[in-house]
Amino acid sequence: MNEEDKKIINTIKLLAIDMIDAANSGHPGIVLGAAPILYTLYGNHLRIDTKNPNWFDRDRFVMSPGHGSALLYSTLFMAGYDIKLEDLVRFRQINSKTPGHPEKNLTPGVDYSTGALGQGFAAAVGMAMADKYLEGYISKYVDKQKILNHKVYCLVSDGDLEEGISYEAANLASLYGLNNLIVIYDSNNVTLDANLSKSSSENFMKRFDALGWNVDFVSDGNNINKLDQAINRAKRNKNNPTIIEVKTIIGQDSFNAGTNIVHGKPLSKDDIASLRQTYGINTSKFEIVARYLDLYRNRIEKRMSKDIKKYNEYLNTFHVTNYKEVQIFDRFVQNNDIGLNYEAKNFKIQSSYFEDLRESNSKIMNIIADRTPFFIGGSADLFASCNTRLLKHGEFSRNDYSGRNISFGIREHAMGAIINGMATYNLRPFTSTFLVFSDYMKPALRLAAMQNLPSTFIFTHDSINVGEDGPTHQPIEQLISLRSIPNMYVYRPADINEVIGCWEAITKNAKPSSLLINRGKNHILAGTNGVKSLTGGYIVKKEKEKIDAILLSCGNDLTNTLLVASELEDTYDIRVVSMPCQELFLNQSKEYQNSVLPKNTKIIAIESSSPENWCKFTNYNNVIGLNTFGYSGKENDVIRKMNFDKESIKKKVLDILNEKNN
Repeated sequence: MNEEDKKIINTIKLLAIDMIDAANSGHPGIVLGAAPILYTLYGNHLRIDTKNPNWFDRDRFVMSPGHGSALLYSTLFMAGYDIKLEDLVRFRQINSKTPGHPEKNLTPGVDYSTGALGQGFAAAVGMAMADKYLEGYISKYVDKQKILNHKVYCLVSDGDLEEGISYEAANLASLYGLNNLIVIYDSNNVTLDANLSKSSSENFMKRFDALGWNVDFVSDGNNINKLDQAINRAKRNKNNPTIIEVKTIIGQDSFNAGTNIVHGKPLSKDDIASLRQTYGINTSKFEIVARYLDLYRNRIEKRMSKDIKKYNEYLNTFHVTNYKEVQIFDRFVQNNDIGLNYEAKNFKIQSSYFEDLRESNSKIMNIIADRTPFFIGGSADLFASCNTRLLKHGEFSRNDYSGRNISFGIREHAMGAIINGMATYNLRPFTSTFLVFSDYMKPALRLAAMQNLPSTFIFTHDSINVGEDGPTHQPIEQLISLRSIPNMYVYRPADINEVIGCWEAITKNAKPSSLLINRGKNHILAGTNGVKSLTGGYIVKKEKEKIDAILLSCGNDLTNTLLVASELEDTYDIRVVSMPCQELFLNQSKEYQNSVLPKNTKIIAIESSSPENWCKFTNYNNVIGLNTFGYSGKENDVIRKMNFDKESIKKKVLDILNEKNN
């Protein structure tokens, strides 16, 4: 490494250390150990345009150990992204561009929000899959296409590889031959609490070797020539994904180098002063030597200027191609337009309709898939049970990346994170599994909502009517868990009409969505309406004169709710409201909400899940729900045992109606 390289690397280090010191919070160990890795990646390899950080064909980089955010931000600043010195000064402060862990949509150059270890690794696998799918699709129509020609890079730590999600995701990356994925392992053998040997005896590289990855090794993380060579080998690789183990020293050059002490605790003032002396950079806090900044930025700009110019020239010819599929793809790349013509009002369902709601959902999904090439997804070994296969669109595989059915295997944890990575490409990806297994996916569900990604999570078998499978498969608390996630839109349609409406909301809102589908055959219910479902909640049975009470329900529970209302109508004037999506309903005007659920009206909510789900609309005592686990037995026997059959619900409704204080 020449003197200029050293000075730029040490400038990156000192900037990040100053950030951590100013915030009195952060992780200096990864900064001092892994700075040469990021310096080399951004300086010599990543295809980026710092003036256009959202360039579609840029290389993606995911900092999976999100605690290394200070290192990432200082590198992005030095590389020339729209991050000012004052943004670095405000590291980890409120309303800053430089939050505690990297956040997509907040900091230019950050491609994914990371923090929970392993999630970034799995999302990077999803990004590589999205790139492969889009390449596979457009290559069918454009010979030797040049609109997509990039790599996905991911830095991982010991902690990332200890998390089980990394094993799930790595298995799939190898299965699908993702040679566009390059993972760099910051191998320092230290975790927050102690040396890695305290918690792991595994040889991670043998794991990756056994999975079929290309495994490479750099013995000295400060040797940028060796780093360059290893990354170049990975870029030339034509077969499987690559992982490069790079041996580093956590907190190198600090007083506590090589120990867990330096992992997550700011350095002392004396330690920082010692670093400046060691590095021969005698600047004040946050002071930059302009020459080093200019050298690094100019190097990146010079390396990329021809590529960017050629790409833009090619894009101009791509714009005017007359071929229909190419124009669709061009609008997608330029405007995030998935080209979908889908509206609930255009569907007409025969009154004799009677089929399993999963079958109805499958038909709608396949209509969507036939109308846009950007709808892709899969299942956790439950295609047959969830009924989510896209019938005309093949299997995604290393032999055909244009296929749209992804066999995730029994890997819910990775599945959720992978489709989040795919969603960063503005695809509309989906997953499917049973509702009880949504618990495996919670970190990915949170991150989808946090990043406002258009990921759709389909959960079938959504109530106790799964019967014989017993309490392990009968969801109770999962619904409230999903509905408690900010910015997660949870849809629970009652019949085919509402399935149609929910899918219009999902495709048009481009929001993180959970779609819950019941196992069981359904008629069309009186009063349901696909278009009205777009409001989230609407009246399905009106009162005759003056409302005595409102019965509020959704999903398969709406059937018994309507039956109970009809049986009581000679005595009570009851309105029935279907609410397939609470979040959509709460987005409506107060005027609309009050027209559906008038104030000072007794509201009784009915749903076979935790009662707390409905306390935003009525008081706890007016909710007919479930707060115990189920039983194994015949469907109807289980429902009766849990007092959720029609007669039991009717009795509970009457008890509430007769309770004057509720």
